[in-house]
Amino acid sequence: MSTDTSSLTPQDLEFLRRPLHGFLSVAAGPLPPQPRPVWFEATAEGTIQLFTEPDALKVRRLRRDPRASIVVAAPVGERERWLSVAGRTTVEPGGAHELAARLAARYWDLDDPARSEDLAGLEASELVRLVIHPETVSRYQY
Repeated sequence: MSTDTSSLTPQDLEFLRRPLHGFLSVAAGPLPPQPRPVWFEATAEGTIQLFTEPDALKVRRLRRDPRASIVVAAPVGERERWLSVAGRTTVEPGGAHELAARLAARYWDLDDPARSEDLAGLEASELVRLVIHPETVSRYQY
């Protein structure tokens, strides 16, 4: 395992551009973190972003304590590899619907009418964008 406290490497970004699920954990005070699987996008600036509803529990927790982490692992059948990004997270009002559309195209077959309808539901809902600003990046590759 290696740790780089500055940023994501080009190899990290290449790995994170794949349609993999990340497991998001937010600071939970006296309770242990409860990771949740999420869609995510690594940006060219080296941040990690995802979308959610503005009244989600994770948003309420992040407003109290902005620390969060995401862990992404290679799927079964590939050599072991994982990446963990932890840092301060901001809740951004703009860009969530565009992000949702990009991620839906990445994770779903939008030619499927049911998935296309699911995307329309996301686009009609109120969303915010969560942005993790990396402070600690840990990685492992076998």
